[in-house]
Amino acid sequence: MPNTELTLKRNVSSFRMIALGTWKTTKDPSVYGSLALRVDPVLDYIDRYREATGRHLTLTHLMAKAVGLVLAEMPDANAILRFHRIYLRKDVDVFFQVMVTDPQTGEIDLSGLTIRQADKKSVADIQDEFERVAERVRTGKDEEKENTRKTFKSLPGFAVGWILDVISTLLYTLNLDMRWAGLPRDPFGSVMVTNVGSLGLEEAYVPLVPYSRVPLLIAMGSVRKEAVVDEETDAIRVERRMKLFATFDHRVLDGAHAAKMSRTLSRIFADPEAHFGPIPKRD
Repeated sequence: MPNTELTLKRNVSSFRMIALGTWKTTKDPSVYGSLALRVDPVLDYIDRYREATGRHLTLTHLMAKAVGLVLAEMPDANAILRFHRIYLRKDVDVFFQVMVTDPQTGEIDLSGLTIRQADKKSVADIQDEFERVAERVRTGKDEEKENTRKTFKSLPGFAVGWILDVISTLLYTLNLDMRWAGLPRDPFGSVMVTNVGSLGLEEAYVPLVPYSRVPLLIAMGSVRKEAVVDEETDAIRVERRMKLFATFDHRVLDGAHAAKMSRTLSRIFADPEAHFGPIPKRD
């Protein structure tokens, strides 16, 4: 079994070929953009969901589903680079960064969890998985992640970059399943998401992570009330909005991809019940 299920993308445009030849690593071709999403319908959906179920659904849980649906509609974004060629992923897996505290030093650290096949799972299943795995990560009970974290803390600084490059080559360039050696299978998935809004930040552009081979990162800003002018009536109304800040690899994606994904995400947030499912009936 390979590290991840992939299919070579064969109908590559001339620009994409030039991009693949122009930029050698994700340190070079980062493109940044932002999108302001109206979140009133989604926040209303969350309130009604909580009232009906008693469960603490959040924007982060819904974002996992939403991003999964976006990549399912835009399969070109669900890709990695190998040997300067684009390979499309079979599944849509969404990685979330999770903040943890080192039990020995008290220092803040970052770990993460991956929601597999996020486009196909229900909101309830995503919430259950997210809370279960996040709790294990935060409490240090995820042995795989804890062993990885401790291993890298013990390494000399000069060796970390080299080791990450070797691991990336094994897992993604050669596409080897290295679980026998203690390396998790496809740990970062299709896209990375971080909720900086939970820290009170309105905006943040996050860097691509070369060894992860993930071509798209999204930062969720905090929800803010804004005065908005209605384009038809010129009336001013107050809306709750959240900005998303995306960083993508220009060798894989361009503005046309980003525009289509933005429209899809806006459509999902405008009609949450149609995309996240109806509110469960009270027992």
